[in-house]
Amino acid sequence: MSEFLDASLRHPIRLPDGSAYPHTVWLRQVIDHPNIRIGDFTYYNDFEPVDDYAARIAPYLHPGAPETLTIGKFGQFAHGTRFITSSADHPKRWFSTYPFAVFSHDCMDLYAEEFSRGCDTVIGHDVWIGHNAMILPGVSVGDGAIIAAGAVVVRDVAPYTVVGGNPAGPVRQRFAPQVVDLLQRLRWWDLEQDQIRAILPILASADIAGLQDLVAQYREGPNSP
Repeated sequence: MSEFLDASLRHPIRLPDGSAYPHTVWLRQVIDHPNIRIGDFTYYNDFEPVDDYAARIAPYLHPGAPETLTIGKFGQFAHGTRFITSSADHPKRWFSTYPFAVFSHDCMDLYAEEFSRGCDTVIGHDVWIGHNAMILPGVSVGDGAIIAAGAVVVRDVAPYTVVGGNPAGPVRQRFAPQVVDLLQRLRWWDLEQDQIRAILPILASADIAGLQDLVAQYREGPNSP
């Protein structure tokens, strides 16, 4: 079976007239940044012109910074999604938070150790981040999580958890624990495209028995990795 998603496209959505929808991009195709790692088929939508997608989604993450931003496969990021990485931080332990060394390099020796601290940000697979949500430094968001529009995420988010608010807190779990366990065992995002296409009727459903069968077939059968 041929691939049904083309990872090489910049604009993956086609309108009825065949033209490319200009506001949505595969992030991996538009970002080349040494501190950002992005899985295939993660998209970002922005209704304003974007010259630099790395700067748009992670405005404080400069090449060579001590932290990294890692984004999994099949992410869904709405307009205004922002990752505020560690390089945006100020020295909270000190008597003044003002970053004097940014403006006067002759005092950089006082700030070198503080500026070298970096907390990585990690976004799992199949994560949906809503309009104008903000992820703060050092946060890890688990697979399948949903970040509500306008949320400010200041702490780690467990897999398949819906969070919202400022600071964001759990709203609910998407599924019962046994279903989350099945999904994490299946790891459908690591399958080949023809396999994903074949199991799409189950992925686009709430068929728990079907999900159990997929785990048995792909992760517990004789041909499992």
